[in-house]
Amino acid sequence: MRKTLLAIAIGLSTTAALAAGQHGGGHQDALSAEVGRTIAFEAGDMWFDPETLDITPGETVAFEITNTGNVQHEFVIGDAAAQAEHREMMRQMPSSGGHDMSAGHHTGGHGNEMPAVTIAPGKTATLVWTAPQDATKVEFACNIPGHYESGMKGDIHIQG
Repeated sequence: MRKTLLAIAIGLSTTAALAAGQHGGGHQDALSAEVGRTIAFEAGDMWFDPETLDITPGETVAFEITNTGNVQHEFVIGDAAAQAEHREMMRQMPSSGGHDMSAGHHTGGHGNEMPAVTIAPGKTATLVWTAPQDATKVEFACNIPGHYESGMKGDIHIQG
């Protein structure tokens, strides 16, 4: 039992650490940054709560996403173009969205790394992200085929 709990704790902290950083800062910047606040998210079947956020440029946030739905979801942060590119890639996958994002990030459009986690039904995942200095709005989304189109998306407004 202790080994299982230790494996879960290590997995969550690794996911959080590796998911840090995008656009304005590298992984080392986000990893060494202090988390300013934690935002609890709920991922239901085809929705996120909350739907919009206001974050200060350079602020490091820990997102704790709980999947209260009945199917797997992902939580990906990126600009609209990168999200669209990722959505198209997901549609073309033979397994219709079954992908491994356990590393906490993957490459999105334009060579940017998009912070991301996949959350199984009934589970919680943590993603740490630092808001870029050079953007005013990014999206968070689930790009598993049909999920974004059904409403699993939201905006992060980055304002000082």
